[in-house]
Parts: sequence; C-alpha cells; structure tokens
Amino acid sequence: MSGHTDNSIIIDAPLDLVWDMTNDIENWPQLFSEYASVEVLSRKGDTTTFRLTMHPDADGKVWNWVSERTMDRARLTVNAHRVETGPFARMNIRWEYAELPGGVRMRWVQDFAMKPDAPVDDEWMTDNINRNSRTQMALIRDRIEQAAGERRSASVMPA
Repeated sequence: MSGHTDNSIIIDAPLDLVWDMTNDIENWPQLFSEYASVEVLSRKGDTTTFRLTMHPDADGKVWNWVSERTMDRARLTVNAHRVETGPFARMNIRWEYAELPGGVRMRWVQDFAMKPDAPVDDEWMTDNINRNSRTQMALIRDRIEQAAGERRSASVMPA
C-alpha cells in the first residue's frame, strides 16, 4: 500500500512572485508555520539539498529530515524527495504552478509509503498530509497575496 495526496490553491498574485516566494527555501520558516529552520547543505544548478527542522510537536519531539529539491522554471514544476526518509519508506512531492484567470494555481502532489515499523500507517499519514497541506497552502496564499498587495501599493504611491 502507499499514500497519495493532491492539493491545490489559487493565489491572487503574479506568477513570478508566487514562484520566487515559494522557492526561496531559506525563507520557508517565514512562509510556513510548521518549519523552525532550514539549513541548505548544497546547491548544484537548480537542485538544492537541505535540512528542514519543524517546531516541536505536541509531545515536544522535534522532527527534521534532509530533502533534495529540483526546480524547473521553464516547466513551472519542482520535484523533491526525502533523502533522509525517517518513518517513510519513500516520500516524493511535485509542486506545479499554472497561471489562471484570477491568479496562480499552486499544486502539491505527494506520493509516499510508510515503513512497516512506522508509528502510523499510510491511511493516517494521507489524512494528516491532506489536512496540513490545506492549512499551509492557505497560510502561504495569504502571505503571498499580502506581499503582492504591498508591492501594488508601493508602485502607485506618488514620488
């Protein structure tokens, strides 16, 4: 068995701003509410290897892992996978961006499988990822739309 999630949101902002803000890995702790820190381990072309550390969970445990992420600006996609998989047998995520009337659709498609000895199964993790993705996507949308609004306001201010 394996898990699969597919979540998307429309962000009312220019594509370049959405792309730049969501792919600025060093600033993810300011974009996502769940990440305490990001440490970039290496960069080779459009591929970045980095360690993500989450805020402590309800039990006080701090989770972290290493991921590798490759951006393809021409195709408006990012493919990533966990290098240090932790309780996952595998974890892959694809980010897709599309310009639409009224904004940019940002889509996250995740395919994964939990290890047999993981504390939760694929079904539990699917529900958890879906719930968390909706929360984080809404937060990201709001933060990017706020930045877009600030840029629009700054561009119409008299000199």
